[in-house]
Amino acid sequence: MSTGYRPRATTMRALALVVTAYEKVSGVSGLLRPEPTPIDRSLRTRVTALDRLTDDVVSLRLELLDGGRLPRWHPGAHVDVELPSGALRQYSLCGDPDERDHYRIAVRRIADGGGGSRAIHALGVGDRLTLRGPRNAFPFITADRYLFVAGGIGITPIRPMLHDAIRRGAEWQFVYTGRSRASMPFLDELSALDPHRVHVRPDDEYGPPDAAKVLALAPDGAALYTCGPPPMIDAIRAELPAAPIASLHFERFSPAPVVGGKPFEVVLARSGHVVPVGASETALIAIRRVLPDVAYSCQQGFCGTCPVRLLGGDVEHRDRCLTTLERESRVAVCVSRATGRITLDL
Repeated sequence: MSTGYRPRATTMRALALVVTAYEKVSGVSGLLRPEPTPIDRSLRTRVTALDRLTDDVVSLRLELLDGGRLPRWHPGAHVDVELPSGALRQYSLCGDPDERDHYRIAVRRIADGGGGSRAIHALGVGDRLTLRGPRNAFPFITADRYLFVAGGIGITPIRPMLHDAIRRGAEWQFVYTGRSRASMPFLDELSALDPHRVHVRPDDEYGPPDAAKVLALAPDGAALYTCGPPPMIDAIRAELPAAPIASLHFERFSPAPVVGGKPFEVVLARSGHVVPVGASETALIAIRRVLPDVAYSCQQGFCGTCPVRLLGGDVEHRDRCLTTLERESRVAVCVSRATGRITLDL
């Protein structure tokens, strides 16, 4: 047993306070500690192949400039894509997670959108893109039974999920909807998987999807995964709970409509401009009428691109990207709302 002197805890605390005070006065702490080195997690890639899947959907194969292996990902994941303009957009990974020599994304051109899809469609083989991620806001759970429902370009996160379920031997059914067969990416490939489990329902042949009939196809106890336009997802949600569905997992490819909104005002502190926000629109849409280049991406409150510094006012936070502490000083303008008037550092 050691019989050496052991300083008391109170003595050690006092000594620590003295050292801390000395460091503050002398600056020794800052001199001895090296400056933190920022970590660049960007993925610098090159377009190595383009595949036109439909008249308005193009698929891109992206490989690292150095030919290395890309980070692992799981079905449902997306990457942040920095466009040539500097704008950031999210696109689902739709390839095979085991193929780490490249990523694959597919993008539908939206003529009257925010410009991201048009920028992607203007790319050619050899062009470079910087990616961040991958990240997963639509995680794919392990289950024995699934019902997959995809609408149009909503097939992109569903495709790797479907192939994963098949590899694992899970029981599944798949419903694929779209405007027409010609508008539905990967249609031939997916139709060939199993004619008894793949149900192709284009609107011009069957009309808009009947949610009750769609859910009736589910195996008992199925995990339901769906991605597509808001009306399709809302119709499915309205039918739940339903006997065969054990859990619901969904992702929208366009913003959900504002629910329970009331008008408010946003003061842009740098110019003093007061922007009225209507009851049925988001602050982002209203702000972009004055500042069209304001940063945004997902428009659903999860990506973390649009939050700006809050200088005053009461906010009703509706995002999924800010912590409780961050919400004291920042606001995600794509989804959050306010009472009366708020002031932003814009």
